[in-house]
Amino acid sequence: MRPSLSGVAASKPFTCLPCLLRTSTRNSFQRPVLTYTERTTPRLSTAQFSHCARQLHAQEAPDQTAAFNTAASLRPTTAPKPLLDIKHIRLNPDLYSQNCIDRNYKSLAEYPHKINALFAEWQAQQKAGRALRERGNILRRRLAGPGGTSRDDPREIIDEFGDMSREEILEEARKVKAGLAGIEETEGKLQAEMERLALAIPNLTSDETPRGTEPEVMSYINNHPEPEPALSDRVWRSHVHVGAELGLLDFAGAASSSGWGWYYLLDEAADLEQALISYALATATRAGWRQVSPPSVVYGHIAAACGFQPRDANGETQIYAIAQSREDAARGKPELVLAGTAEIPLAGMKADTVLDEADLPLKRVAVSRCYRAEAGARGSETKGLYRVHEFTKVEMFSWTLPDQVETEEIFDEMIDLQTEILGGLGLHCRVLEMPTADLGASATRKCDIEAFFPSRRERNDGWGEVTSASICTDYQTRRLATRLKTKEGKLVYPWTVNGTALAVPRVLAAILENGWNESEKSVLIPEVLRPWMDGREKIGPRHRMN
Repeated sequence: MRPSLSGVAASKPFTCLPCLLRTSTRNSFQRPVLTYTERTTPRLSTAQFSHCARQLHAQEAPDQTAAFNTAASLRPTTAPKPLLDIKHIRLNPDLYSQNCIDRNYKSLAEYPHKINALFAEWQAQQKAGRALRERGNILRRRLAGPGGTSRDDPREIIDEFGDMSREEILEEARKVKAGLAGIEETEGKLQAEMERLALAIPNLTSDETPRGTEPEVMSYINNHPEPEPALSDRVWRSHVHVGAELGLLDFAGAASSSGWGWYYLLDEAADLEQALISYALATATRAGWRQVSPPSVVYGHIAAACGFQPRDANGETQIYAIAQSREDAARGKPELVLAGTAEIPLAGMKADTVLDEADLPLKRVAVSRCYRAEAGARGSETKGLYRVHEFTKVEMFSWTLPDQVETEEIFDEMIDLQTEILGGLGLHCRVLEMPTADLGASATRKCDIEAFFPSRRERNDGWGEVTSASICTDYQTRRLATRLKTKEGKLVYPWTVNGTALAVPRVLAAILENGWNESEKSVLIPEVLRPWMDGREKIGPRHRMN
């Protein structure tokens, strides 16, 4: 900061302290170079400058939060700079702390209070820096000419410098400069640590979200296929059994080529995948959602900004990272990852961008391959297509005004489209308002739709998630530096909403199970898919195909 010229003769040109020091050093080159110890001023304790830095360096993050530390430390300089509302966290630490507990991020519950403690240290450094700058200003005026003082200069400091020679003043100025450099370094570390902690804290929770672990049932789609199981003689089969019976699924071959959690879709199953994609895209685009074909590979810092960390709060791997060569890592080349959902590249499409209010809401729909490392523990509840490492999904994504009413209109539109898609497929589903314990880091509110899977009747009464929709407010846009220019010319942060239009494997599995006819050994093709299935009504054994 340029110091005040108060008290300096008008005829004297301004010369900053570093320039004065360089000039004086050239004129006094015979002086020995000062060592680190000699540059440390006795008037300001070394501990005052270095305590915070040592403390930050010595801290080791718990295993549960290592993902957040890693993501922050690996963010390259070319990445969008997060612009978080840390002030709101500081003013409401108990709110954010309880929110972490409610959302099953207990290891982060102390972060808001840690931010306040770091902010207090930062303020102390600011105060010490102001004192040093004031001292430096007086020294500059003394070096500029005899009697160079200001009437605002503290008398005790003027007296202290009154009998000093020019060389002694220069020596004192070097100490001040070194002290300021130490303070600025510590301030930077404190700010970086506050930002790291703030980045890890999940979004605040909507008032619509149930607290606890139990979701709230909002509505049902279609009638239950077997409302009274005791009175029914219908034979249900799992999609794994149906797929094997009709030669539609190959898990053994995929296990040999890729491992557990992958699969091959064969013949009509592959046709069904394309039919489901086309059906979902047609439904969304007809409603005004513009289609995008996004990349499947994104920067790791973009995924992290969207709330997808390399590891979750329990330390489980979430996303696949592409291995880097030593040369690329040494050059600081950004890490690449496989996108777990089209939500990530769609959000990243507007990173470091200013949107115009007249263009909102922006509504996009994309089909992509999705990659999930956390396929879950092997067992009956994850057998087959229900939980896999790679799948095709049609995703909706929108940027909206930072307004709850307008954002909820888009959110409701997404759920209406999900309902239309699943209802048209003839699946029995229920719409759920998900509880706090089930929310990810980015969502303030989330609604899931679960379909009935006969093979899962022993687990959760047959219900299994097939779609999800979330409001993320400005969580993603602040981390991606996506801004919005209002009609008044003000820059604010738009809100984002995302929702699954259709995730192929689970819906395909539900169709195979719910459409199975034991006596015919066939599967009924939903009517809405038949235009993309050459008009076929059923899938049967190939030697008895209708």
